[in-house]
Amino acid sequence: MSDAPVLDVVVPVYNEEHTLGASVHRLHEHLRQTFPYPFRITVADNASTDTTPLVAAELTRQLPGVVLVRLEQKGRGRALKQVWLASPAPVLAYMDVDLSTDLDALWPLVAPLMSGHSDLAIGTRLHQDSRVVRGVKRELISRSYNLVLRAALGARFSDAQCGFKAIRGDVARVVLPLVEDPTWFFDTELLTIAERCGLRIHEVPVDWWDDPDSRVDVIGTARDDLRGVRRMQRSFAAGLLPTEAIRQEMGRVPPSSGVGAHVVRFGAVGVASTLLHLGLFAGLATVVGLGSQTANVTALLLATIANTWANRRWTFGIRGSEGSLRHQAQGLLVFAVTWAMTSGALGVVQTVWPGAPVAVETIVIGVANVVATVAKFVAMRSWIFADRGGSEPATPDPVVEEVREMEGAR
Repeated sequence: MSDAPVLDVVVPVYNEEHTLGASVHRLHEHLRQTFPYPFRITVADNASTDTTPLVAAELTRQLPGVVLVRLEQKGRGRALKQVWLASPAPVLAYMDVDLSTDLDALWPLVAPLMSGHSDLAIGTRLHQDSRVVRGVKRELISRSYNLVLRAALGARFSDAQCGFKAIRGDVARVVLPLVEDPTWFFDTELLTIAERCGLRIHEVPVDWWDDPDSRVDVIGTARDDLRGVRRMQRSFAAGLLPTEAIRQEMGRVPPSSGVGAHVVRFGAVGVASTLLHLGLFAGLATVVGLGSQTANVTALLLATIANTWANRRWTFGIRGSEGSLRHQAQGLLVFAVTWAMTSGALGVVQTVWPGAPVAVETIVIGVANVVATVAKFVAMRSWIFADRGGSEPATPDPVVEEVREMEGAR
């Protein structure tokens, strides 16, 4: 255990004098039996007022590789942030002191990080293969909270609050400074920011049973979490977090950034904006009484603004206000080309069939839009949103390289 640890497992505690000793002994024995590399267990004491620090100090004398970090302020998020940022280990993890999660899931949790496959890993109690024992109240609150995260923040991870997570050390040093919450919302904030940065989150189904002695204020925690969700909504809307810069710096491209995914999303946005364009055109021409050309250019202008916004956010995954005006200006240049094509098609109809009904003109404009769509997609992908993210870096992966060096030494 004198070697530098590959894995640092943090156990945050507050007044756990009766539970800490048995849990750390069990965790240490599991790692000794199953983890083939040097490890460390860090007990992060959150200003306990009982004998927890004394119990932890005794554990550091009994077990090699166990260390104690004492914090003078409470807060699980504060403890994890401080210990993780100071740790030299290339893979960092944490788990609740009650060990509610079956330890057999620990190796599947950290292996994808050591191999370079993923950036973060979380245990999930909501997977179909998970086996969970807990009350109906906590089950309902957990599932409802994750639905809120999907609706409000666009989260794709399934279980934000399971106390069983891991992160690569190099990723932690980049992402953790952006995380503000020092308490229970820390997990959600970390995962949401990581997703916005294009980082890969690996999920592990876990066996989990509820601790009947848990002192977590479920209702109060849920209320604080909802405040945190609202704060993050405002931060993302205002572009206060440099997620795009981090994505490019780390060379992370999300799975949804391939050509196929872009085509599907672009097509869906295109159908919606085309229907908006045609509906506005028909309404302006028949209800408002504008001339065909005026109605077309007005409807197309409004539909183009909506189309650029939707493609920016949903097709290419760019959020925040940075660069939005430039993207809209470039979108308007594409609009000029589209307008020329649709107006030209409309002019041909009016020349060939003077007094053609609005229905016929609408169909012709629709066909012209289909032709213009191909050119619009190429322009958006290769020009307007070309800076949406980088490719995988050519530099060696630091975690993989460190593990390989240890394998060679062994």
